[in-house]
Amino acid sequence: MRLVSFELPTPAGALTRVGAVLGDGRYADLQSAYRAVLSDTASKAGAARLAAATIPSDMVAFIENGRIALDAAQSALDWVAANGDTFADTTLAFAPSAVKLLAPIPRPPLIRDFMAFETHLKNIYPKLGRDIPPEWYNLPIYYKGNPSAVGADGDAIEMPVYATNMDFEFEFAAVIGKGGTNIPREDAMSHIFGYMIYNDFSAREIQQREMSVGLGPAKGKDFERGHVFGPWLVTADEIPDIYALRMQATVSGQPWCDTSTSTMHWRFDQMIAHASTNEKVVAGEIFGSGTVGGGSAAEMGKTLGRGDETVLTMDRLGTLTNRIA
Repeated sequence: MRLVSFELPTPAGALTRVGAVLGDGRYADLQSAYRAVLSDTASKAGAARLAAATIPSDMVAFIENGRIALDAAQSALDWVAANGDTFADTTLAFAPSAVKLLAPIPRPPLIRDFMAFETHLKNIYPKLGRDIPPEWYNLPIYYKGNPSAVGADGDAIEMPVYATNMDFEFEFAAVIGKGGTNIPREDAMSHIFGYMIYNDFSAREIQQREMSVGLGPAKGKDFERGHVFGPWLVTADEIPDIYALRMQATVSGQPWCDTSTSTMHWRFDQMIAHASTNEKVVAGEIFGSGTVGGGSAAEMGKTLGRGDETVLTMDRLGTLTNRIA
């Protein structure tokens, strides 16, 4: 299932909804469609109450409801396929142009971004005059990003006032579906709810200043809409092998990289086992892969400026497009 979060305009103001992408590209409002499913067995008020509890309007709450929510969502999609996209004067499916697409998880509990691709490090560290730190081969290292600094497919990313240029970082991310502490590596993949593309925009100048002190990145990453996810959150059952997906990027129409998730050194089961050691991992957390080899301007000694557009495409996960404002 390809899940989205979107804002639906109403006379009372915008409502956030959890949706699923239909075959024609429209977004089904899963809560409203599930209310239609329940209409045969519950009163109008009861159906509304049950639908809101089973398929909440917040993606993290939806993920926390687990299999019950996914089964209800599938029932809702089946109802729309069999009966059409309206019910009791309620519209159940919307063209993308009719709503505002949000990041699949607009308010994640936490972003953990790892450094999983050795090729990226081999490309970037010589430009910094350094060797890859030996400890990178011993631990899956990550930083924690600001969960309020999240952007979506199609968003224009404003260059921070303290930056004169920008960079992108082509990544993808796993979303935790079932939390826990001290999760064994052999069980870790069962804790993943789904996957999405991740563009980790960077203000390199201040990032380098921050990290020269031994902390960060902070302002180098956590500016408004600096962590972009989307276009969808694809459930794990839709992806037979997460380590066999093609990754392609263009910048302002020019081919930039063409690679694969198979080049990952650190894998998500290792990341989850490490992060959860004596620490609680919760549903909705985002685990970033780190930048794929060739998936950033810094690796090539380049920068991005205002007006540059990044287009990141992955098998099964879709295409994520953003422009630097």
